[in-house]
Amino acid sequence: MTEASEFMLTTPESVAADPKAIEVLRMWWSKEEPVMSVKPAFSDPIQFGRLLAYAARHMAHGYAVRHDHDETAAYNRILEGLSEVVKAANVRTVAEPTTHTGGNA
Repeated sequence: MTEASEFMLTTPESVAADPKAIEVLRMWWSKEEPVMSVKPAFSDPIQFGRLLAYAARHMAHGYAVRHDHDETAAYNRILEGLSEVVKAANVRTVAEPTTHTGGNA
């Protein structure tokens, strides 16, 4: 997997400096579908829902900054996408074989 350096994600310094920080999710778009590595690290799943809500807000801001979208409109489009998947009857989880190849996710 090769990405242009402008699109590479880096660990924020505040996270790197926090010994209690945990990574809970990595996501990719691969072969026309979402692929992810997840860690159910919270004792109450509501916290993961909150994390997703924050991610939607931050992503809307990212669309405003990088693609000159209206931030509110981008947020509403993100929520529209979330709603489509929540309502879909054909969403399923497919687990890949668990082979540890590095990383901590």
